[in-house]
Amino acid sequence: MNGGWVYIVTNKRDGTLYVGVTADIFRRASEHHDGTYSGFSKRYGLKRLVFTERHEEIESAIARETRIKKWPRAWKVRLIHEMNPDWDDLYETLNY
Repeated sequence: MNGGWVYIVTNKRDGTLYVGVTADIFRRASEHHDGTYSGFSKRYGLKRLVFTERHEEIESAIARETRIKKWPRAWKVRLIHEMNPDWDDLYETLNY
């Protein structure tokens, strides 16, 4: 495995948040963006990629995702604001 990514998608600024982990951020971001990733994110229209964090090992990405999911919402919002204060959709900035 070539590492992994922790990411957060939302439907709008300060909207509903979904924290996920993937080995392929490009594919997963496309799935969210196109609305083809089923489950919670599809049900709530969470298409805007607002946070990404690269990890060298997939295991560390999974551990980080698990920790972040347990955080209070305010901590997650602060994490997004630190990296992406305008809650821009980072999907457009991924290098394919």
